[in-house]
Amino acid sequence: MPTFRAGVDLGATKIQAVVVGPDHTVVGQARHPTPTEGGPPAVAAAIAGAVKEAAHSAGVAVEELGGVGVGSPGAVDRDAGTVEHARNLPDWEEPFPLAVTLADALDTPVRIDNDVQVAVLGELDLGGGRPYSSFLGVWWGTGVGGGIVLDRKLWRGLGAAGEIGHVVVKRGGARCPCGRRGCLEAYAGRGAMEERARELVHRGRKTDLFELMEKRGRTRLTSGVWAAALHHDDRMATTLIDRAVKALGVGIASAVNLLDVEAVVIGGGLGTRLGEPYVKRVARAMQPHLFVDDRPPVMLPAALGDLGGAIGASLLFER
Repeated sequence: MPTFRAGVDLGATKIQAVVVGPDHTVVGQARHPTPTEGGPPAVAAAIAGAVKEAAHSAGVAVEELGGVGVGSPGAVDRDAGTVEHARNLPDWEEPFPLAVTLADALDTPVRIDNDVQVAVLGELDLGGGRPYSSFLGVWWGTGVGGGIVLDRKLWRGLGAAGEIGHVVVKRGGARCPCGRRGCLEAYAGRGAMEERARELVHRGRKTDLFELMEKRGRTRLTSGVWAAALHHDDRMATTLIDRAVKALGVGIASAVNLLDVEAVVIGGGLGTRLGEPYVKRVARAMQPHLFVDDRPPVMLPAALGDLGGAIGASLLFER
């Protein structure tokens, strides 16, 4: 097995790259903003730049890497190495050959997979999921993604298993970024929450969210902006986060009632930033909706934290 491998977590607001050694220890890393224009070629170039920077910080030549794994949003074809319908990324609807493009730029093998699936893989092999034969991963960030582990294996279904963000929590409810109504993501996804906040401001409601965003030099309401607004007791932020927690409780309970898993691991940008106190809040919101409420699943935050998606992506060359 090669000594060093790289992993990339491609998100709507950031590209996180790591280089790991044979014991999976992170020996180099880089974090770049995700381009907001230029389409897939610009995103691919930014990924290549982040990998090169991470390799340089690890003291490793890029061509010496045993491979680069990438966790990407959107519809990922692992065999073809393409990504399409990545709606949280700029102008990314049609299939784009991400694996080949990156392999040519980096002169090393590249494998791609769904971003949440690789993060859950990281928790299964190296993180909070290690003690459990079955668990549900819920990644609370720009969207709400999920992954299912059964008998210590990722359950992929026909290719779209784990999409808990599109479990319906309210029939005919809020419009989801996917175009449907009432999805969990319509209430708890950071992108949908930002859209709701902008609507409320347009109606005259007051908030510090966008002032905090500008002070931090951001163009979107990142997880850090939401956390700062909560710390300042911003009423709108508190109301929208409370709404998200309630929806997460309903959606996760429905999945638990179906799958009866041992544990639920909560990660993602917001899940990691808000941490254990909010994991406990989601657990309390879930409890009234559980069919078997006397033995709820263990609820825990993702152990690998903010680097979990990139570390999980580096494991693609072990499977």
